Amino acid sequence: MSPFLSTGRTACVLTATALLLCGSLAARAESLVEHTNRGLVEMVINGDGASVEMAEDLANVLDDGATRRLLPVVGHGALQNLIDLRALRGVDVAIVQTDVLDHAKKTKTPPGIEYAVTYIAKLHNAELHLLAGTAINRIEDLQGKKVEFAGGATITGPAVFNLLNIKVEPVFDDQTMALQKLRAGQVAALGYVAAKPTPFFDTLPGGDGLHFVAIPLKPELASAYVPARLTADDYPRLVKNDAPVDTVAVGVAMIAANLTPNTERYRNVANFVDALFTQFPRLQEPPRHPKWTEVNLAAELPGWKRFGPADTWLKRNVVAAAPQLDEKELHEIFARFLDERTRLTGGKAMSAQEKDKLFDQFRQWQTSQSR
Repeated sequence: MSPFLSTGRTACVLTATALLLCGSLAARAESLVEHTNRGLVEMVINGDGASVEMAEDLANVLDDGATRRLLPVVGHGALQNLIDLRALRGVDVAIVQTDVLDHAKKTKTPPGIEYAVTYIAKLHNAELHLLAGTAINRIEDLQGKKVEFAGGATITGPAVFNLLNIKVEPVFDDQTMALQKLRAGQVAALGYVAAKPTPFFDTLPGGDGLHFVAIPLKPELASAYVPARLTADDYPRLVKNDAPVDTVAVGVAMIAANLTPNTERYRNVANFVDALFTQFPRLQEPPRHPKWTEVNLAAELPGWKRFGPADTWLKRNVVAAAPQLDEKELHEIFARFLDERTRLTGGKAMSAQEKDKLFDQFRQWQTSQSR
């Protein structure tokens, strides 16, 4: 036999073997890609510690390793997260503050947002933290001064100051740079929205003059925000046991992109929603973030449409509402809360007319937020 013929046959065999091997590797690679992306839902969140921890809770509870996977992605702020959900390829779900949704609708940024997204659930409230140095004792002391608004506060912070008619010079840096500027005295205060307790303030040693400034719940704020309080349990280095700090909070919602029904991404989000609603009690158990205990999945978000599979699940699994206090009892509890807050903060006592006005606004808000 010719040696050239033998060599040619060997080369053919080797080539065929190589092709089979390449085909096998390609099939394995394709199988790996399919397996890794099966049931994938990409969620954009704020970069504060509480949001990251709650996203990890979702992934740890809901991922099953076979048909469902949640991939949290840290975004670039409240409004940008909403824009990314609308325009960025691959983002399926976003965690967004409710006042940011209202701002986007009002300013048309991005245009037609109310028709382009739906909400899965209204979640917890996130508190506005206003941190300042020793020269600032009241929020009114910030009149005419530079105030940093970082993270979720880029929309909420200026809105609160505008409602209180306190004119400040807003500055918008990332949270790390904002805190550095505050400690260097380059700005008078830092506004930051996050679910309490947020690890962002854990690095502050206390005793260096930085402290939380109270934001009083005046009638101007009551129609848009809810009363909240920062306590020593939340921030033992920054808040004294006998001196909690009043503030306001804003709602947070889980929003879905405008996905085409019967597509893979739509089915993935629908599967995620079913798991979220079905296994939600597990999220409310320790050691998960305490904010999960505030969430009522049935709460509605006025002016926005709910994601179809979420709406279907709730209608199929609706439960009777718990008994409510009558109007008189609720009014008395609200008045006692106002009196106690005034006593603790040393503020001016409110008249009965002022209490009634705040209570009416509280009831209007409660009606709009609850089913």
